[in-house]
Amino acid sequence: MTPSQRQRFRERLVELKAEILAVGDIAPEAARQDTTAVGNDEDAQPLAEMSQSIASSRNRNRTGVLARVLAALARLDEDPDSFGLCAECEEPIAPKRIELMPYVELCVDCQHAQDGPAKKGGRRHLTDFR
Repeated sequence: MTPSQRQRFRERLVELKAEILAVGDIAPEAARQDTTAVGNDEDAQPLAEMSQSIASSRNRNRTGVLARVLAALARLDEDPDSFGLCAECEEPIAPKRIELMPYVELCVDCQHAQDGPAKKGGRRHLTDFR
């Protein structure tokens, strides 16, 4: 990878870091609401819990991406020649993959091996219930 390509990825990583930090955490709604203020709406409680779960999941995902961005920036500082190489097999990561996710550490094959076999979908057909 050329120094200009590394510089472009560094700028993209810094932009990603700034975007994540600018948005901040998504504040989850309170799960329990005062029944006198809301009334006796049976749907309000499950919806509030679902919104809280979604916000919490988004915050965890964003924190994970931020950690990976910071690790990629550290790799660029500590060992710039290894940036863009798979951490497992040391082969170059596909340009399209690293362009979309400049914080990625593994090539597609190593990522697939780490994730394990694909799980069968949960979709069911009418004939499954006979």
